[in-house]
Amino acid sequence: MTGSPPRASITLGSVLVAALTVACAEQRVPVRTDADKHAQQSAAKAEGSSGAFDPLAVARARGKRIDNREATVPAQCYTKTEGKHNPCWVCHTERHDLNSLGDLELQAEYAFSPTATKNHWTNLFADRSAIVAAISDAAALEWVRTDNYGPLKTALEHRKDFRGYRPDLDFDRAFDERGFARDGSGWRAVRYKPLPGSFWPSNGSTDDVFIRLPAKFRQLGGRPSIEVYAANLAVLEASFASPPDIASADVSWPTEPIDEREAQADLDGDGALTKTVERLRRLPKRYLGDARDVVVRRAIYPQGTEFLHSVRYLDPEVPSMMAKRMKELRYSRKATEPETSEVLRAYELEGDEKTEGALPMFSGSAESGLYNDFGWMLQGYIEDDAGRLRLQTYEEHFACMGCHSATGVTLDQTFAFPRKVPGADGFRVQDLRGMVDAPQLGHRKPETLVYFERAGGGDEFRANAELSDRFLGGGRVNARELQRAAPGGDRDLAWLLAPSRERALLLAKAYMVVVRDQSFVLGRDAFPAPVENVHREIENGSTELGWTGQVYRDGRLWLEWNQ
Repeated sequence: MTGSPPRASITLGSVLVAALTVACAEQRVPVRTDADKHAQQSAAKAEGSSGAFDPLAVARARGKRIDNREATVPAQCYTKTEGKHNPCWVCHTERHDLNSLGDLELQAEYAFSPTATKNHWTNLFADRSAIVAAISDAAALEWVRTDNYGPLKTALEHRKDFRGYRPDLDFDRAFDERGFARDGSGWRAVRYKPLPGSFWPSNGSTDDVFIRLPAKFRQLGGRPSIEVYAANLAVLEASFASPPDIASADVSWPTEPIDEREAQADLDGDGALTKTVERLRRLPKRYLGDARDVVVRRAIYPQGTEFLHSVRYLDPEVPSMMAKRMKELRYSRKATEPETSEVLRAYELEGDEKTEGALPMFSGSAESGLYNDFGWMLQGYIEDDAGRLRLQTYEEHFACMGCHSATGVTLDQTFAFPRKVPGADGFRVQDLRGMVDAPQLGHRKPETLVYFERAGGGDEFRANAELSDRFLGGGRVNARELQRAAPGGDRDLAWLLAPSRERALLLAKAYMVVVRDQSFVLGRDAFPAPVENVHREIENGSTELGWTGQVYRDGRLWLEWNQ
């Protein structure tokens, strides 16, 4: 993918410079730290001397400096529960067969390290209302519709001094009818149900997810085979999405139409190879095609599995709300595949370190990616002050590592793929239109209704007044209205979770200010006004949720799609 450099310096600069000058003098708006200013200045100097955009310059200038050693603790963990509002159950739950961390107690008790008791995400307390008011809707729309992925891809394409992930997906060539990238890269689109809370588009962002298995999972006899690739993805999906209490020999999971003859595999277990099957019965012991030497491990990705995840602005005039501009581009790769005993030991160590208040540490660097104890390498890009995607700094990477290394609800440290829409409809670019609000496994109520009942709002901070006005009239949950998006209802998740045009643009403008300030180390959650339901500092002890019977053991990624 190629593209002309975004007009970020024109759009963002002309709109915000004057507003920032006036408003910052009147309001307490967080700005980048001295170290961040130095890194930006060094990057600008290097860019000026070379005449070319260098997406690595800021990360290199910042080095391994880290001011917030607990940047792995997300802002949402500082929510005021008041003994009755519990959004924590979504991520923190009791241990289960495929994740033995067991961090249920974090719902009932604040257990922060001394470093983490202070809320470092001070962007939550910024009042940006005057600055945001100075940005026109037209300017915000121009901003979100400007491509910033193409320039990143071009800038890194021929760099010989960089060993990290180079963007290699051509979004302009898009995807075929089965969700495979047309550029031959091997990426495939995954359509999934977003996790409740901050990931809902009503809270300011949407995203898309892509998966790629290693070459041998896409081949038969050394030659590319779409059907072998589809069959191996079907096996992987069934291993993650099927209920964990069902034995591998009894698994039955819907698939896209697959030609068993081309895949040379009896997927439906009828003893014959047929042209079209749409159900996998019984998880095989090994993967298929040229990957037949790889053992299928329940809810464990094989070594070399990759994910690409773009976090995007909202475009209120696009049906899917997916804007052209990316806030972030996230990449992960299963660099190693630890044995089960090693995984269990890693979970045990994670629990011990939390108990001891030890500060998190990860091997790697911004340029190589950071590595956790479960075999994953994570790396990400984020906007610079002109809106171009740059490599995240070492500290900025820490914000990614916490949720993907130390959360009780994850399956092999991931969230999205286990929540993929079953079958063919789950292999296309993310779009909430037509997607139902499926309940979590073992639940009778749709997931969003349960979230509203437990969290008391449309996000962790109860700051989404628009969703609250729609579904929490008078402080009571409007269950009948929320159930309209449940299976069998007359609505879908797009209707349920999409913001109004006004709110979409308001949140885009607030985030534009964070981009201009380059204050990501102070938080990526951007609000026009200060957030009220959040602690500036935590005193360890009870959250009061246990006292009021508001602790829940049943948070899961698995969904009851067929209910």
